[in-house]
Amino acid sequence: MKFKPDWFLLGMIGATVLAWAFPGPGASGGWMHPELLTKAGVALIFFLHGLLLSFAALRAGVLNWRLHVLVQSCTFLLFPLLGLGLVAAFRGRLAPELVLGLFYLCALPSTVSSSVAMTATALGNVAGAVFNATLSSLIGILLTPLWVAWVMKTSGEAPPLWPVILDLLKWLVLPLAVGQALRPWFGGWAQRFKPRLSLVDKSTILLLVYTSFCDSFQQGVWSGRGAGQLVLLTVVCGVLFALVMALTTAASRGLGFSREDQIAAIFCGSKKTLASGVPMAHLIFGAHPGIGLILLPIMIYHPLQLVVCGVLAQRWGKRG
Repeated sequence: MKFKPDWFLLGMIGATVLAWAFPGPGASGGWMHPELLTKAGVALIFFLHGLLLSFAALRAGVLNWRLHVLVQSCTFLLFPLLGLGLVAAFRGRLAPELVLGLFYLCALPSTVSSSVAMTATALGNVAGAVFNATLSSLIGILLTPLWVAWVMKTSGEAPPLWPVILDLLKWLVLPLAVGQALRPWFGGWAQRFKPRLSLVDKSTILLLVYTSFCDSFQQGVWSGRGAGQLVLLTVVCGVLFALVMALTTAASRGLGFSREDQIAAIFCGSKKTLASGVPMAHLIFGAHPGIGLILLPIMIYHPLQLVVCGVLAQRWGKRG
């Protein structure tokens, strides 16, 4: 299989390097005013999500409840439990922000577009993938911040929960609802220009990645974080991904799923979203100086899941 360079992945690296070289504009108090820019970016991303979200497409997969229970259990129960194990195992071995980032990765919802696209390529249950990926995104709006708040509370560093919930409602839920309400009038237009809207969406995420790392670099959060920590973090993300893939595969086979449902369960149950993870982090962690480190695990996990699942989707599609 021949891999093409992914401009978004290269853009994440570029945004990080730019933040290292020029942290001032995107740091707190910088001329880009990140305290306003990030919230406006989050609102734009979720408004576009709402505009493109078709609830009508969910009807075909709604009755396959065993598949839904397995996928959502993997996403919001199995992953967070593994995340708690990682917190216990690597507290003191990795920087506190990286440990928190590992749990944040585990608490995130699944992806939408890549899960559905890879399920289709592998000739799996596309309707089931659409339903579960979309349902995961909606459930994650509530469960992800609650899981993170609980873990931060047990470590004695939890911010007040109600301001976080209000920010999520204002800058995430409300734009999503407005986008969905406008869909009858602008849904067709959004579908026609979906590639361009996707470009706007991903560019906004890269801007949020830049501002995330600016404060981290300017406040010296990275000092003393050697290459060994980065290598260890990459290995942990790889092992986590392989373990969840194996457990999801075993569970779907043990439950007697059809080949199509197995494929949907594996792709939806093992993925985590960067597209929602970056903007949600800004609302959950606020002005945390280590937000760049907190986001690093999902930034490592994201390309890993794309490469491995892409290879599997091509192979299973040919075999099917």
